[in-house]
Amino acid sequence: MSAAPLCDGQGRAVTYLRLSLTARCNFRCSYCSPSPDAGTDAITRDDAARLVRLFAGMGVRRVRLTGGEPTLRRDLPDIAADVAATPGIEEVALTTNGQRLAELAAPLRRAGVSRLNVSLDTLAPERLEALAGRAADHARILAGIAAAGQAGFASLKLNVVVVRGQNEAELGDLCRFAWGHGAVPRFIELMPFGAGEPVPTLEVKQLLQAQGVALVPDDTRGWGPARHMRGSSAGLSGLVGFIGAMTESFCQDCNRIRVGADGALRSCLGGRDRVPLLPLLRDGASDEALAVAVRAGLLRKGVQHEMGPGAALLPMAGVGG
Repeated sequence: MSAAPLCDGQGRAVTYLRLSLTARCNFRCSYCSPSPDAGTDAITRDDAARLVRLFAGMGVRRVRLTGGEPTLRRDLPDIAADVAATPGIEEVALTTNGQRLAELAAPLRRAGVSRLNVSLDTLAPERLEALAGRAADHARILAGIAAAGQAGFASLKLNVVVVRGQNEAELGDLCRFAWGHGAVPRFIELMPFGAGEPVPTLEVKQLLQAQGVALVPDDTRGWGPARHMRGSSAGLSGLVGFIGAMTESFCQDCNRIRVGADGALRSCLGGRDRVPLLPLLRDGASDEALAVAVRAGLLRKGVQHEMGPGAALLPMAGVGG
């Protein structure tokens, strides 16, 4: 399908789709906390393939597969292969908690996933249980990260949500661990979807320097919202990413759109507007009708997110951040 480029209500071009494949998760992270009774997955493999073809026809070039926890889908490698084979899609990325990565890293790489983000909020097993629940297995996650390093992904990033009183004392260690595994550490401000107290990005940078990480400016940019600096410590060096959704707005150059595990389009993670796409798919809507619904939803996207104090936000579960 040939169509005009996809733009939001502020004229920002949308080239990046984040597609959630499930609301289910094997962790119970305090800052996200998906429902333990998430039910069955609404989006089928065929649904995912059609949605990606639709968005690719409107100019989307990058797709990130998220959850919940996407590795709970047994057909994940097949879905990834479908996405990678879609004309117009240049890059397939995946975000995971790493629990099943040791067995899936190589199959996912063969399927066409080229970029991988793994959540790793702490290097302490006992702290991981407090943050992510009893099901989180620290040794399995580390084995998964090692497997990912061997699988040949073009990019490996370790996502760290910084929660005051939990993990802010080990940010330097997490940097050094990431660099030692050929990965980029990314420090993410806690957003108001769950429990915990955030640590502002400026303070995170100060903590890193106090913990032995020298930081210098770097203008590296990727597809997403992260800003980067270059760091060095203990003979190791590399990029450090920062996502300061609350204190360092990145909305002005947003290029993203989301489809949640319920099949609803969400033009903004920090917004409240949803456009149900699955009923249209189930009713046999044409690609043109689906495109009209998508464009109408995007036109309602505001100048910036609505994640301020006291905001009544839609749940994070099933959207994948």
